[in-house]
Amino acid sequence: MPNRIEHRPDPSRKDVRRWRRYLANERAEGETYRLLAAKRGGEEHDILIKLADSERRHEEHWVNKLGPLAEKKVRPDFETQVLSFFAKHFGSVFVLALMQNFEARTPYAEDPDATDQMEADERVHEEVVRSLATRSRARMSGTFRAAVFGANDGLVSNLALVLGVGATGVSSAVVLTTGIAGLLAGALSMAAGEYVSVSSQKELLNASTPNPDTNNKLPALDVNENELALVYRARGMSEAEAKQKATITLKTARRGTQPVPVDHHGAQPSDHEELGTPMGAAASSFMFFAIGALIPVLPWIFGLEGLIAVVVAAVIVGFALLLTGGIVGVLSGATPWKRALRQLLIGYGAAAVTYVLGLAFGGVVA
Repeated sequence: MPNRIEHRPDPSRKDVRRWRRYLANERAEGETYRLLAAKRGGEEHDILIKLADSERRHEEHWVNKLGPLAEKKVRPDFETQVLSFFAKHFGSVFVLALMQNFEARTPYAEDPDATDQMEADERVHEEVVRSLATRSRARMSGTFRAAVFGANDGLVSNLALVLGVGATGVSSAVVLTTGIAGLLAGALSMAAGEYVSVSSQKELLNASTPNPDTNNKLPALDVNENELALVYRARGMSEAEAKQKATITLKTARRGTQPVPVDHHGAQPSDHEELGTPMGAAASSFMFFAIGALIPVLPWIFGLEGLIAVVVAAVIVGFALLLTGGIVGVLSGATPWKRALRQLLIGYGAAAVTYVLGLAFGGVVA
């Protein structure tokens, strides 16, 4: 791996500290990939092991740069330590998403002591991890979407509700009753909506999925007419491509090894697992909305009143919004703090509007 600049025989203390940190990070990242590989099988296990081997090559680069100075071990960056912790205790898509984010922020692009190959490796690692994470994201996206939307809707809507009602000057008992009613009504509404939404999406997608029973009839088709070509033309193929594919498919079918009719991209019909199940989405939405909606009501449940209750509710909901926003950011491969801040601003914006309206309405009534 050629260096971008000539080797410096007498590195500065700053260089040594930086190289040692790189070395510690590479060792920790390699160990993280091996921990993840141990919790997976088949192709994913092999891919993660290959990534760990690549990190080992990067380790060797920094060991060679440091020479005897590599004997002193330092701690990796805090973020790298967090990755290792999650890999040991969870080993889920959450860790892969963190790794994707981490690989995207490689410092090697700007460091003259790294090599072009090392920078390219890190960029490719990002894409590999992104692809691995995508598999898990697809499996969890339906239920996860319902959970995140449910929790955030519960936090924002019930905070806005109790603040708006509380600002009118009603008693704490009325605010609490309103909050509990909002929790139950919202959770039931979200669950029903998710059930109908996921059911409808599945029905629409299933209506577009090829009927597998058609396979059994392929050998009986007229070879001269070959109407199977019309299927492929309807899916977007040109007439020549459709005839060629239909001819091959019929020949294969007559040998008794016919494939499932596929679309023009060659994709097999799926069970649309990324949508989740209607009951799973409904249950997830109900539970997380209820949890989210309970948080703004906690100050009144524990007997707080007036402005103190409002401030406490706003603070604890703010922390919850930051948490859910950060989780969404991590799992989507985006910058966590930006997503967290977005969630916080949206939630506080809605609550502020209803609180001001409550004050205005309370003043009019008074």
